[in-house]
Amino acid sequence: MSNVSSERIPNNVDLASDRKLQRALEAWQPRFIDWWMEMGPEGFQSDQVYLRTAISVEADGWAHFDYVKMPDYRWGIFLTPPTQSRTIGFGDNLGKPVWDTVPGEHRNALRRLIVTQGDTEPASVEQQRLLGQTCPSLYDLRNLFQVNVEEGRHLWAMVYLLHSYFGRDGREEAEALLERRSGNEDKPRILGAFNEPCRHWLSFFMFTYFTDRDGKYQLLALAESGFDPLARTTRFMLTEEAHHMFVGETGVGRIVERTIELTQKNSNGDARAEGGIDLPTLQKYVNLWYSVSLDLFGGEISSNAANYFASGLKARAKEDRYEDHLVLDEVMSFEVPRADRSGFDRQDVPLRNAMNEVLRGEYVEDSQRGVDKWNRQLEEAGLAFRITLPSTRFHRATGLYAGLHFDPEGRLLSEAEWQAQKGQFLPTEDDETYVSSLMQRPIYEPGKMAHWIAPPAKGIKGRPIDFEYVRRQDI
Repeated sequence: MSNVSSERIPNNVDLASDRKLQRALEAWQPRFIDWWMEMGPEGFQSDQVYLRTAISVEADGWAHFDYVKMPDYRWGIFLTPPTQSRTIGFGDNLGKPVWDTVPGEHRNALRRLIVTQGDTEPASVEQQRLLGQTCPSLYDLRNLFQVNVEEGRHLWAMVYLLHSYFGRDGREEAEALLERRSGNEDKPRILGAFNEPCRHWLSFFMFTYFTDRDGKYQLLALAESGFDPLARTTRFMLTEEAHHMFVGETGVGRIVERTIELTQKNSNGDARAEGGIDLPTLQKYVNLWYSVSLDLFGGEISSNAANYFASGLKARAKEDRYEDHLVLDEVMSFEVPRADRSGFDRQDVPLRNAMNEVLRGEYVEDSQRGVDKWNRQLEEAGLAFRITLPSTRFHRATGLYAGLHFDPEGRLLSEAEWQAQKGQFLPTEDDETYVSSLMQRPIYEPGKMAHWIAPPAKGIKGRPIDFEYVRRQDI
Protein backbone atom coordinates (compact mmCIF):
# COMPACT_ATOMS: atom_id res chain seq x y z
CA MET A 1 0.00 0.00 0.00
CA SER A 2 1.24 3.46 -0.78
CA ASN A 3 2.12 5.97 1.90
CA VAL A 4 -1.10 7.79 2.86
CA SER A 5 0.29 10.31 5.31
CA SER A 6 -0.25 13.17 2.85
CA GLU A 7 -4.05 12.91 3.00
CA ARG A 8 -6.04 15.12 5.33
CA ILE A 9 -7.37 11.98 7.03
CA PRO A 10 -4.72 9.26 6.52
CA ASN A 11 -6.44 6.00 5.64
CA ASN A 12 -6.25 2.76 3.72
CA VAL A 13 -10.01 2.49 3.12
CA ASP A 14 -10.08 4.55 -0.10
CA LEU A 15 -11.90 7.32 1.70
CA ALA A 16 -11.60 9.64 -1.32
CA SER A 17 -13.92 7.37 -3.31
CA ASP A 18 -16.81 8.06 -0.93
CA ARG A 19 -17.21 11.84 -0.96
CA LYS A 20 -20.22 11.84 1.38
CA LEU A 21 -18.36 9.85 4.02
CA GLN A 22 -15.21 11.89 3.54
CA ARG A 23 -17.11 15.15 4.04
CA ALA A 24 -18.81 13.78 7.16
CA LEU A 25 -15.50 12.73 8.73
CA GLU A 26 -13.84 16.00 7.73
CA ALA A 27 -16.69 17.80 9.50
CA TRP A 28 -16.16 15.64 12.61
CA GLN A 29 -12.39 16.23 12.56
CA PRO A 30 -12.40 19.83 13.92
CA ARG A 31 -14.77 18.77 16.70
CA PHE A 32 -12.30 16.05 17.61
CA ILE A 33 -9.45 18.59 17.68
CA ASP A 34 -11.55 20.87 19.89
CA TRP A 35 -12.09 17.96 22.27
CA TRP A 36 -8.36 17.14 22.18
CA MET A 37 -7.37 20.71 22.99
CA GLU A 38 -9.86 20.84 25.86
CA MET A 39 -9.43 17.33 27.31
CA GLY A 40 -6.08 16.09 25.98
CA PRO A 41 -2.70 16.48 27.76
CA GLU A 42 -2.85 19.86 29.46
CA GLY A 43 0.11 22.17 28.93
CA PHE A 44 1.91 20.21 26.20
CA GLN A 45 0.09 20.94 22.96
CA SER A 46 2.91 23.07 21.55
CA ASP A 47 5.71 20.63 22.42
CA GLN A 48 7.55 18.50 19.89
CA VAL A 49 7.12 14.84 20.87
CA TYR A 50 9.03 11.87 19.44
CA LEU A 51 6.01 9.81 18.40
CA ARG A 52 5.18 6.72 16.41
CA THR A 53 2.60 7.40 13.70
CA ALA A 54 0.76 4.74 11.72
CA ILE A 55 1.28 5.19 7.99
CA SER A 56 0.30 1.74 6.69
CA VAL A 57 -0.68 -1.72 7.93
CA GLU A 58 2.27 -3.69 6.57
CA ALA A 59 4.14 -5.58 9.30
CA ASP A 60 7.56 -4.51 8.01
CA GLY A 61 6.95 -0.79 8.33
CA TRP A 62 3.57 0.33 9.53
CA ALA A 63 4.88 3.04 11.83
CA HIS A 64 6.97 6.16 11.38
CA PHE A 65 8.96 7.80 14.23
CA ASP A 66 9.58 11.53 14.30
CA TYR A 67 8.93 14.71 16.26
CA VAL A 68 5.40 16.05 15.98
CA LYS A 69 3.13 18.37 17.93
CA MET A 70 0.24 16.33 19.26
CA PRO A 71 -2.53 18.48 17.68
CA ASP A 72 -0.78 17.83 14.34
CA TYR A 73 -0.62 14.05 14.86
CA ARG A 74 -1.79 12.14 11.80
CA TRP A 75 -4.84 10.46 13.25
CA GLY A 76 -6.39 8.21 10.66
CA ILE A 77 -8.28 5.07 9.71
CA PHE A 78 -6.54 1.76 9.16
CA LEU A 79 -7.97 -1.70 8.62
CA THR A 80 -6.00 -4.86 8.06
CA PRO A 81 -6.39 -6.20 4.50
CA PRO A 82 -9.48 -8.37 3.91
CA THR A 83 -9.10 -12.14 3.97
CA GLN A 84 -10.49 -13.61 0.76
CA SER A 85 -13.49 -15.89 1.22
CA ARG A 86 -13.45 -15.39 4.99
CA THR A 87 -16.36 -17.05 6.77
CA ILE A 88 -17.90 -16.61 10.21
CA GLY A 89 -15.99 -18.83 12.61
CA PHE A 90 -18.46 -19.36 15.46
CA GLY A 91 -22.09 -19.34 16.58
CA ASP A 92 -25.28 -20.08 14.67
CA ASN A 93 -23.90 -18.54 11.46
CA LEU A 94 -20.78 -20.73 11.51
CA GLY A 95 -19.36 -21.18 8.02
CA LYS A 96 -21.42 -18.45 6.35
CA PRO A 97 -19.67 -15.58 4.53
CA VAL A 98 -18.77 -12.63 6.73
CA TRP A 99 -20.80 -9.45 6.41
CA ASP A 100 -19.43 -6.38 4.66
CA THR A 101 -22.56 -4.44 5.60
CA VAL A 102 -24.55 -4.41 8.82
CA PRO A 103 -27.24 -7.12 8.97
CA GLY A 104 -30.50 -5.41 9.93
CA GLU A 105 -31.30 -7.87 12.70
CA HIS A 106 -27.94 -7.18 14.39
CA ARG A 107 -27.81 -3.42 13.85
CA ASN A 108 -28.52 -2.37 17.44
CA ALA A 109 -26.23 -4.95 19.00
CA LEU A 110 -23.35 -4.05 16.70
CA ARG A 111 -23.80 -0.36 17.33
CA ARG A 112 -23.77 -0.99 21.07
CA LEU A 113 -20.53 -2.95 20.83
CA ILE A 114 -18.83 -0.27 18.72
CA VAL A 115 -20.02 2.64 20.86
CA THR A 116 -18.94 0.94 24.10
CA GLN A 117 -15.48 0.22 22.69
CA GLY A 118 -15.25 3.71 21.22
CA ASP A 119 -16.21 5.36 24.51
CA THR A 120 -13.22 3.86 26.32
CA GLU A 121 -10.71 5.55 24.03
CA PRO A 122 -11.31 9.26 24.77
CA ALA A 123 -12.14 8.36 28.38
CA SER A 124 -8.58 7.20 29.11
CA VAL A 125 -7.14 10.38 27.56
CA GLU A 126 -9.37 12.41 29.87
CA GLN A 127 -8.32 10.37 32.91
CA GLN A 128 -4.63 10.97 32.14
CA ARG A 129 -4.74 14.59 30.94
CA LEU A 130 -2.86 16.09 33.91
CA LEU A 131 -0.19 13.42 34.36
CA GLY A 132 2.38 15.18 32.19
CA GLN A 133 2.70 17.84 34.86
CA THR A 134 4.18 15.28 37.29
CA CYS A 135 6.13 13.02 34.91
CA PRO A 136 9.09 11.02 36.30
CA SER A 137 11.18 11.51 33.12
CA LEU A 138 11.01 12.62 29.49
CA TYR A 139 11.03 8.94 28.52
CA ASP A 140 7.85 8.39 30.53
CA LEU A 141 6.31 11.63 29.31
CA ARG A 142 6.74 10.54 25.73
CA ASN A 143 5.23 7.11 26.49
CA LEU A 144 2.22 8.77 28.10
CA PHE A 145 1.68 10.88 25.00
CA GLN A 146 2.15 7.88 22.71
CA VAL A 147 -0.60 6.08 24.60
CA ASN A 148 -2.81 9.17 24.42
CA VAL A 149 -2.52 9.77 20.68
CA GLU A 150 -3.08 6.09 19.94
CA GLU A 151 -6.23 6.10 22.05
CA GLY A 152 -7.26 9.07 19.94
CA ARG A 153 -6.66 7.06 16.77
CA HIS A 154 -8.65 4.15 18.19
CA LEU A 155 -11.52 6.59 18.69
CA TRP A 156 -11.20 7.51 15.01
CA ALA A 157 -11.40 3.81 14.13
CA MET A 158 -14.74 3.39 15.89
CA VAL A 159 -16.09 6.70 14.58
CA TYR A 160 -15.28 5.59 11.04
CA LEU A 161 -17.44 2.50 11.54
CA LEU A 162 -20.29 4.53 13.03
CA HIS A 163 -20.24 7.05 10.17
CA SER A 164 -19.81 4.42 7.46
CA TYR A 165 -22.39 1.86 8.47
CA PHE A 166 -24.98 3.37 10.83
CA GLY A 167 -26.30 6.48 9.09
CA ARG A 168 -27.78 9.26 11.20
CA ASP A 169 -27.72 7.11 14.34
CA GLY A 170 -24.00 6.54 13.84
CA ARG A 171 -23.30 10.23 13.32
CA GLU A 172 -25.18 11.09 16.51
CA GLU A 173 -23.29 8.42 18.45
CA ALA A 174 -20.00 9.80 17.11
CA GLU A 175 -20.93 13.24 18.40
CA ALA A 176 -21.86 11.81 21.81
CA LEU A 177 -18.42 10.19 22.10
CA LEU A 178 -17.00 13.72 22.31
CA GLU A 179 -19.65 14.94 24.75
CA ARG A 180 -19.32 12.46 27.61
CA ARG A 181 -16.54 13.07 30.15
CA SER A 182 -14.66 10.70 32.43
CA GLY A 183 -15.93 11.06 36.00
CA ASN A 184 -18.60 13.61 35.10
CA GLU A 185 -21.71 13.16 37.27
CA ASP A 186 -24.11 14.23 34.53
CA LYS A 187 -22.44 12.70 31.46
CA PRO A 188 -20.04 9.99 32.65
CA ARG A 189 -18.28 7.50 30.43
CA ILE A 190 -20.17 4.26 29.87
CA LEU A 191 -17.94 1.84 31.83
CA GLY A 192 -16.99 2.27 35.48
CA ALA A 193 -13.21 1.85 35.25
CA PHE A 194 -13.11 4.77 32.82
CA ASN A 195 -14.61 7.10 35.40
CA GLU A 196 -12.01 6.23 38.05
CA PRO A 197 -9.59 9.06 38.90
CA CYS A 198 -6.04 8.53 37.61
CA ARG A 199 -4.30 11.15 39.74
CA HIS A 200 -0.71 9.97 39.59
CA TRP A 201 1.77 7.77 37.76
CA LEU A 202 1.35 4.70 39.97
CA SER A 203 -2.29 4.59 38.90
CA PHE A 204 -1.28 5.27 35.28
CA PHE A 205 1.06 2.28 35.22
CA MET A 206 -1.59 0.10 36.85
CA PHE A 207 -4.17 1.34 34.35
CA THR A 208 -1.99 0.59 31.35
CA TYR A 209 -1.14 -2.84 32.75
CA PHE A 210 -4.58 -3.97 33.92
CA THR A 211 -7.21 -1.83 32.19
CA ASP A 212 -5.54 -1.74 28.78
CA ARG A 213 -5.19 -5.52 29.09
CA ASP A 214 -8.96 -5.75 29.26
CA GLY A 215 -8.89 -3.74 26.03
CA LYS A 216 -6.64 -6.36 24.48
CA TYR A 217 -9.12 -9.15 25.20
CA GLN A 218 -12.14 -7.17 24.06
CA LEU A 219 -10.34 -6.39 20.81
CA LEU A 220 -9.30 -10.03 20.36
CA ALA A 221 -12.94 -11.09 20.74
CA LEU A 222 -14.16 -8.40 18.31
CA ALA A 223 -11.39 -9.31 15.85
CA GLU A 224 -13.29 -12.57 15.28
CA SER A 225 -16.51 -10.76 14.44
CA GLY A 226 -18.61 -11.79 11.48
CA PHE A 227 -18.96 -8.07 10.69
CA ASP A 228 -15.76 -7.88 8.70
CA PRO A 229 -15.07 -4.11 8.91
CA LEU A 230 -15.11 -4.37 12.74
CA ALA A 231 -12.84 -7.42 12.71
CA ARG A 232 -10.33 -5.76 10.39
CA THR A 233 -10.37 -2.52 12.39
CA THR A 234 -9.74 -4.16 15.75
CA ARG A 235 -6.95 -6.36 14.41
CA PHE A 236 -4.97 -3.28 13.52
CA MET A 237 -5.77 -1.64 16.85
CA LEU A 238 -4.16 -4.63 18.59
CA THR A 239 -0.79 -3.72 17.09
CA GLU A 240 -0.90 -0.46 19.04
CA GLU A 241 -2.48 -1.83 22.22
CA ALA A 242 0.62 -3.94 22.91
CA HIS A 243 2.69 -0.81 23.57
CA HIS A 244 0.22 0.39 26.20
CA MET A 245 0.57 -2.83 28.19
CA PHE A 246 4.36 -2.67 27.81
CA VAL A 247 4.29 0.78 29.39
CA GLY A 248 2.33 -0.59 32.33
CA GLU A 249 4.31 -3.78 32.88
CA THR A 250 7.72 -2.12 32.68
CA GLY A 251 6.51 0.92 34.64
CA VAL A 252 5.42 -1.19 37.60
CA GLY A 253 8.58 -3.28 37.23
CA ARG A 254 10.73 -0.16 37.47
CA ILE A 255 8.86 0.93 40.60
CA VAL A 256 9.46 -2.51 42.11
CA GLU A 257 13.16 -2.26 41.23
CA ARG A 258 13.50 1.11 42.91
CA THR A 259 11.42 0.04 45.91
CA ILE A 260 13.74 -2.92 46.41
CA GLU A 261 16.76 -0.60 46.43
CA LEU A 262 15.14 1.77 48.94
CA THR A 263 13.89 -1.07 51.14
CA GLN A 264 17.37 -2.54 51.34
CA LYS A 265 18.88 0.86 51.98
CA ASN A 266 16.69 1.54 55.02
CA SER A 267 17.69 -0.08 58.33
CA ASN A 268 14.04 -0.86 59.08
CA GLY A 269 13.23 -2.00 55.55
CA ASP A 270 10.93 0.99 55.10
CA ALA A 271 10.85 2.26 51.52
CA ARG A 272 8.55 5.12 52.50
CA ALA A 273 11.13 6.45 54.90
CA GLU A 274 13.49 6.68 51.90
CA GLY A 275 10.96 8.50 49.72
CA GLY A 276 9.75 5.47 47.79
CA ILE A 277 6.54 3.53 47.21
CA ASP A 278 6.43 0.70 49.72
CA LEU A 279 5.29 -2.76 48.64
CA PRO A 280 2.07 -2.89 50.73
CA THR A 281 0.93 0.35 49.07
CA LEU A 282 1.84 -1.06 45.67
CA GLN A 283 -0.33 -4.10 46.48
CA LYS A 284 -3.32 -1.87 47.26
CA TYR A 285 -3.13 -0.29 43.82
CA VAL A 286 -2.90 -3.73 42.22
CA ASN A 287 -6.07 -4.66 44.11
CA LEU A 288 -7.86 -1.49 42.96
CA TRP A 289 -7.06 -1.44 39.26
CA TYR A 290 -7.28 -5.21 38.78
CA SER A 291 -10.71 -5.38 40.41
CA VAL A 292 -12.24 -2.46 38.50
CA SER A 293 -10.79 -3.90 35.29
CA LEU A 294 -12.40 -7.30 35.98
CA ASP A 295 -15.78 -5.55 35.91
CA LEU A 296 -15.17 -4.43 32.32
CA PHE A 297 -15.86 -7.96 31.09
CA GLY A 298 -19.46 -7.77 32.34
CA GLY A 299 -21.48 -10.23 34.38
CA GLU A 300 -20.39 -13.85 34.74
CA ILE A 301 -23.78 -14.99 33.42
CA SER A 302 -24.92 -12.88 30.48
CA SER A 303 -27.66 -13.26 27.90
CA ASN A 304 -26.03 -10.46 25.89
CA ALA A 305 -22.77 -12.43 25.69
CA ALA A 306 -24.73 -15.49 24.56
CA ASN A 307 -26.52 -13.49 21.88
CA TYR A 308 -23.31 -11.87 20.64
CA PHE A 309 -21.72 -15.31 20.27
CA ALA A 310 -24.76 -16.96 18.73
CA SER A 311 -25.16 -14.15 16.19
CA GLY A 312 -21.49 -14.17 15.15
CA LEU A 313 -20.76 -10.68 16.47
CA LYS A 314 -18.24 -11.38 19.24
CA ALA A 315 -16.35 -14.60 19.91
CA ARG A 316 -13.79 -15.94 22.29
CA ALA A 317 -10.24 -14.61 21.93
CA LYS A 318 -8.47 -16.47 19.12
CA GLU A 319 -11.53 -18.59 18.43
CA ASP A 320 -9.68 -20.92 16.04
CA ARG A 321 -7.91 -22.53 19.02
CA TYR A 322 -11.15 -24.26 20.00
CA GLU A 323 -12.64 -27.40 18.44
CA ASP A 324 -16.30 -26.68 19.15
CA HIS A 325 -17.40 -23.39 17.61
CA LEU A 326 -21.13 -23.93 18.13
CA VAL A 327 -20.91 -24.44 21.91
CA LEU A 328 -24.42 -25.82 22.27
CA ASP A 329 -23.78 -28.50 24.89
CA GLU A 330 -20.92 -27.25 27.10
CA VAL A 331 -21.50 -25.69 30.52
CA MET A 332 -19.45 -23.67 33.01
CA SER A 333 -19.85 -24.07 36.77
CA PHE A 334 -20.14 -21.06 39.09
CA GLU A 335 -20.29 -20.54 42.83
CA VAL A 336 -23.38 -18.35 43.19
CA PRO A 337 -23.88 -16.46 46.50
CA ARG A 338 -26.97 -17.44 48.47
CA ALA A 339 -29.56 -14.74 49.05
CA ASP A 340 -29.04 -14.92 52.83
CA ARG A 341 -25.27 -14.52 52.39
CA SER A 342 -24.66 -17.77 54.26
CA GLY A 343 -22.41 -19.18 51.54
CA PHE A 344 -22.49 -20.32 47.93
CA ASP A 345 -24.30 -22.85 45.78
CA ARG A 346 -22.81 -24.45 42.68
CA GLN A 347 -24.67 -23.67 39.45
CA ASP A 348 -24.01 -24.95 35.93
CA VAL A 349 -24.55 -22.38 33.19
CA PRO A 350 -24.63 -22.91 29.40
CA LEU A 351 -21.20 -21.90 28.11
CA ARG A 352 -22.68 -19.42 25.65
CA ASN A 353 -24.05 -17.50 28.62
CA ALA A 354 -20.63 -17.63 30.27
CA MET A 355 -18.61 -16.12 27.42
CA ASN A 356 -17.72 -13.06 29.51
CA GLU A 357 -16.21 -15.39 32.07
CA VAL A 358 -14.26 -17.30 29.42
CA LEU A 359 -12.67 -14.02 28.33
CA ARG A 360 -12.13 -12.90 31.93
CA GLY A 361 -10.43 -16.22 32.76
CA GLU A 362 -7.87 -15.68 30.01
CA TYR A 363 -7.35 -12.13 31.24
CA VAL A 364 -6.65 -13.41 34.77
CA GLU A 365 -4.01 -15.82 33.49
CA ASP A 366 -2.42 -13.12 31.33
CA SER A 367 -2.38 -10.62 34.21
CA GLN A 368 -0.62 -13.16 36.42
CA ARG A 369 2.33 -13.36 34.02
CA GLY A 370 3.39 -9.79 34.75
CA VAL A 371 2.87 -10.27 38.48
CA ASP A 372 5.15 -13.30 38.28
CA LYS A 373 7.87 -11.12 36.71
CA TRP A 374 7.59 -8.54 39.48
CA ASN A 375 7.76 -11.30 42.07
CA ARG A 376 10.91 -12.73 40.49
CA GLN A 377 12.49 -9.32 41.06
CA LEU A 378 11.52 -9.54 44.74
CA GLU A 379 12.73 -13.12 45.05
CA GLU A 380 16.09 -12.39 43.43
CA ALA A 381 16.54 -9.47 45.84
CA GLY A 382 15.90 -11.73 48.82
CA LEU A 383 12.69 -9.98 49.90
CA ALA A 384 9.89 -12.11 51.33
CA PHE A 385 7.02 -9.91 50.10
CA ARG A 386 5.04 -11.18 47.10
CA ILE A 387 2.52 -9.27 44.99
CA THR A 388 -0.73 -11.17 44.49
CA LEU A 389 -3.85 -10.78 42.39
CA PRO A 390 -6.93 -10.66 44.62
CA SER A 391 -9.83 -13.05 44.20
CA THR A 392 -12.12 -12.29 41.27
CA ARG A 393 -14.87 -11.81 43.90
CA PHE A 394 -13.03 -8.90 45.51
CA HIS A 395 -14.33 -5.33 45.10
CA ARG A 396 -16.71 -6.14 42.26
CA ALA A 397 -19.45 -3.80 41.10
CA THR A 398 -20.75 -6.02 38.28
CA GLY A 399 -21.91 -9.61 38.16
CA LEU A 400 -22.51 -12.30 40.77
CA TYR A 401 -20.48 -10.65 43.51
CA ALA A 402 -21.66 -7.05 43.13
CA GLY A 403 -23.12 -5.63 46.33
CA LEU A 404 -21.25 -8.14 48.50
CA HIS A 405 -17.97 -7.68 50.35
CA PHE A 406 -15.00 -10.02 50.18
CA ASP A 407 -11.40 -9.88 51.34
CA PRO A 408 -8.65 -10.34 48.72
CA GLU A 409 -8.67 -14.09 49.38
CA GLY A 410 -12.35 -14.24 48.44
CA ARG A 411 -13.80 -14.72 51.92
CA LEU A 412 -17.22 -13.18 52.46
CA LEU A 413 -17.23 -10.23 54.85
CA SER A 414 -20.04 -8.47 56.66
CA GLU A 415 -20.58 -4.76 56.07
CA ALA A 416 -18.97 -4.00 59.44
CA GLU A 417 -15.97 -6.21 58.69
CA TRP A 418 -15.52 -4.56 55.28
CA GLN A 419 -15.65 -1.04 56.70
CA ALA A 420 -13.11 -1.98 59.35
CA GLN A 421 -10.68 -3.65 56.94
CA LYS A 422 -11.03 -2.00 53.52
CA GLY A 423 -8.18 0.44 54.26
CA GLN A 424 -5.88 -2.59 54.40
CA PHE A 425 -7.01 -3.74 50.96
CA LEU A 426 -7.53 -0.58 48.89
CA PRO A 427 -5.74 2.79 48.73
CA THR A 428 -6.86 5.26 51.37
CA GLU A 429 -6.87 9.02 51.02
CA ASP A 430 -3.64 9.01 53.03
CA ASP A 431 -2.12 6.63 50.47
CA GLU A 432 -3.28 8.86 47.62
CA THR A 433 -1.83 11.90 49.35
CA TYR A 434 1.49 10.19 50.00
CA VAL A 435 1.92 8.79 46.49
CA SER A 436 0.95 12.13 44.96
CA SER A 437 3.44 13.90 47.24
CA LEU A 438 6.29 11.94 45.60
CA MET A 439 5.30 13.28 42.20
CA GLN A 440 4.85 17.00 42.75
CA ARG A 441 7.88 18.02 40.70
CA PRO A 442 8.09 16.92 37.06
CA ILE A 443 11.42 15.78 35.60
CA TYR A 444 11.99 17.43 32.23
CA GLU A 445 15.79 17.11 31.99
CA PRO A 446 16.87 14.41 29.48
CA GLY A 447 18.23 11.31 31.20
CA LYS A 448 17.12 12.31 34.69
CA MET A 449 14.70 10.13 36.65
CA ALA A 450 12.39 10.71 39.61
CA HIS A 451 13.55 9.27 42.92
CA TRP A 452 10.73 6.72 43.25
CA ILE A 453 11.31 4.85 39.97
CA ALA A 454 14.26 3.12 38.32
CA PRO A 455 15.37 4.03 34.78
CA PRO A 456 14.20 1.83 31.90
CA ALA A 457 16.40 -0.94 30.54
CA LYS A 458 16.66 0.79 27.15
CA GLY A 459 15.32 3.73 25.19
CA ILE A 460 12.80 3.93 22.37
CA LYS A 461 13.49 2.84 18.78
CA GLY A 462 17.22 2.53 19.42
CA ARG A 463 17.52 5.95 21.03
CA PRO A 464 19.43 6.30 24.33
CA ILE A 465 17.62 6.81 27.62
CA ASP A 466 18.89 10.41 27.79
CA PHE A 467 17.45 11.26 24.37
CA GLU A 468 15.25 14.37 24.28
CA TYR A 469 11.99 12.49 23.77
CA VAL A 470 9.92 15.63 24.35
CA ARG A 471 11.16 19.08 23.36
CA ARG A 472 9.49 21.34 25.84
CA GLN A 473 8.41 24.81 24.62
CA ASP A 474 7.16 26.35 27.85
CA ILE A 475 10.01 25.77 30.32
